[in-house]
Amino acid sequence: MGPTRVVIVEDNRLFRETLELLLALREEIEVVGSVDGGVEAVELCAALAPDVVLIDYRMPGLDGAQATVAVLEASPSTRVVCLTASVTAEEREHVLAAGAVACLMKDEGLDRIVEAILEVE
Repeated sequence: MGPTRVVIVEDNRLFRETLELLLALREEIEVVGSVDGGVEAVELCAALAPDVVLIDYRMPGLDGAQATVAVLEASPSTRVVCLTASVTAEEREHVLAAGAVACLMKDEGLDRIVEAILEVE
């Protein structure tokens, strides 16, 4: 079995590019795409069917819960992990109800983020 194929959905360009670089250093993960919004994520996931999508909650256009629903409709085998700077209890419930398998905070360590990605594979 090859590396876990991941798409990153994050509107903060610096955070997205940094996360992409850090994940690319892990041999068990292959970053196959990186976009800044939910609409682009749906198109990319429909085309690539990644194993896991790391998705921010607060983005322009679709929020994390809306994007999760759309991504899962476009690519049913993909697993969604929400990775956000802040989230209310209600927002956490919405994204999990939408189909995300986990909701992590961006300030959690890289090892925890990698663990969450690999857990859902």
